[in-house]
Amino acid sequence: MVKPRIAIVCDFLTVMGGAENVVLAMHEAFPDAPIYTALYNPDKVPAFAKLDVRTSRLQKLPKKLRGYHKLFPTMAVSAMKKLDLSEFDIIIASTYLHGHQITKSRPDQVVIAYCHTPPRYYWSHYDEYRRDPGFGKLNPLIRTLMPLMVPRQRTLDLAAAKRVDVYLANSSETQRRIGQYYNRKSMVVHPPVDTKRFAPARQRGNHYVTIGRQLPYKRYDLVVSACTKLGIPLYVFGNGPAHQKLANMAGPSIIFCTDRFGDASDAAVDTALNTARGFIYAAEEDFGIVQVEALAAGTPVIALGRAGTLDIVTNGETGVLFDKQSVGSVTQAIKRAEQLQFFPSKLNRTARRFDKSLFITKLRKIVADQIAS
Repeated sequence: MVKPRIAIVCDFLTVMGGAENVVLAMHEAFPDAPIYTALYNPDKVPAFAKLDVRTSRLQKLPKKLRGYHKLFPTMAVSAMKKLDLSEFDIIIASTYLHGHQITKSRPDQVVIAYCHTPPRYYWSHYDEYRRDPGFGKLNPLIRTLMPLMVPRQRTLDLAAAKRVDVYLANSSETQRRIGQYYNRKSMVVHPPVDTKRFAPARQRGNHYVTIGRQLPYKRYDLVVSACTKLGIPLYVFGNGPAHQKLANMAGPSIIFCTDRFGDASDAAVDTALNTARGFIYAAEEDFGIVQVEALAAGTPVIALGRAGTLDIVTNGETGVLFDKQSVGSVTQAIKRAEQLQFFPSKLNRTARRFDKSLFITKLRKIVADQIAS
């Protein structure tokens, strides 16, 4: 029997984050699989340096234009459709935007889509992005263009969803969205987390931590404001369009650290989380890998009790959940957490159900089942 050829496809490889770590785990599961993507910036994702990364025709754009790739969604869709994947039998797409927009070369090819979420810009969070697209000075232009462009993108997205053979969802919330927007069934396979890299300290510090790409929808402003109001130390890891706004509103207890998604290693993050009193997160996330990392480090999670967080945090046991995105709600949740006792070793054990090894085992079985059938 000839061994099936497998390819991995993803949206972009231009910044390091949760979705990119999923692609790395996929490649660990299938080391011979090349990785296809619309755009690749090796300087920003050094973990992919030794892997076989193949790009779309968008890579030929002038370097300055590549930085504005999100302004040209139809071009990205077209580029993904034109990828030549004819030599492969199984195509695994890690997608939150257009990774599933690939075209089959023959009927017996199988497309497995690991969906981080149906594109938030088009579906679940359209109104939120319309209010604040996250493009700074270009926001007025983007607000005007969205009603003109998004209907077309929805049509293209739905057409691509119909071509997928197997849908995998990263959380129960994403599974619900796949059903709502695509009318497709899916299996929940939680993202891989390297839980073994953390070493929870029994004696905790007095600081709190928040981590992530500083985008408007992630609401780091609520976390910074709440900790400023309470005067408690908060380590902020990350960077992004909202960074300057956060820096302007921060009080003296807020410490901005090096950018986890840029040049800094994870060493500073690990040290901060392994001794933190709590991890605070105010975003409505599709899953929320950083919350699992916090638990693996023995740190209770104080978070918005919606969407993917509900797969991770049990209120009163592994953290404290709040129900409104407001400074008052975050402040009250921090105060409640201060009154509870959390055991780092128990939090670490809870996080292990999301360990990378389980993700790899599940993905290999799903692919094997498709080959067998």
